[in-house]
Amino acid sequence: MTGFLGSYQHQIDDKGRLSLPASFRRDGGEEPMVLVHAFPDALTLYPRQTWVEVETRLREMLRLNPQARPYVLRVTANAAEVVPDKQGRILVPARLQEAVGITGPTLVVGAIDRIELWSPDRFAAVTAEPVPDVDRLTHQIFG
Repeated sequence: MTGFLGSYQHQIDDKGRLSLPASFRRDGGEEPMVLVHAFPDALTLYPRQTWVEVETRLREMLRLNPQARPYVLRVTANAAEVVPDKQGRILVPARLQEAVGITGPTLVVGAIDRIELWSPDRFAAVTAEPVPDVDRLTHQIFG
């Protein structure tokens, strides 16, 4: 399986449902996924197996650094398990929509092993920012 690639603009409906692109549903079907607000500008949607890896890292963080407990609680308290319906729609809780400013138009972005949900304007602004040492990074990845 290839990772999640590409970006698609979809609409969150009045009930808070967002349709996932067909190419992002190909293998997961109606498997539960975890939606979290871990990064400031976007929501992140983790397939089950990728989320299991994140949970392992969170448990390890708590074991090694008990002072990280408030951070872990903040992340997990705002997480939501979502299950795509037969039409491939997930429910995006209003509190998460508000946290990143997505109302209506939503950019659904493939981020290799996860999916990110962005406000189209915020995505354009963030990705337009200069990337330090972009030539080295490009060469490091693509040869």
